[in-house]
Amino acid sequence: MPKSNALVPASEVVERLTLIDLCRICGSSAEWVIDLVEEGILEPEGENRTGWRFESTSITIVRKVQRLQADLRLNMPGVALVLSLVDENARLKRHLQLLEHDSRYPIRMPGPDE
Repeated sequence: MPKSNALVPASEVVERLTLIDLCRICGSSAEWVIDLVEEGILEPEGENRTGWRFESTSITIVRKVQRLQADLRLNMPGVALVLSLVDENARLKRHLQLLEHDSRYPIRMPGPDE
């Protein structure tokens, strides 16, 4: 059998999920997932609810939202804010790492005596 050069084996490729698929996988209601879309937490492709297709990464996002709501009892706007801040924090950390490795931008960190 010829060796494949694919980055992801065909058996591991996940097709886009329908609203029903996402609800079934995550154990949530369609109304709740629709709330996530309306809040901008999930961004499906497609014109209407019956045609929506979600990336497989939506499963991870839905599970994060479920944990935030269960653990911190956040409402949807609160969840959206937390997820936005987490994304921004990760982006800033990546940017800082790039700057730390770029000799054009020396970063001086204050010591314990300062």
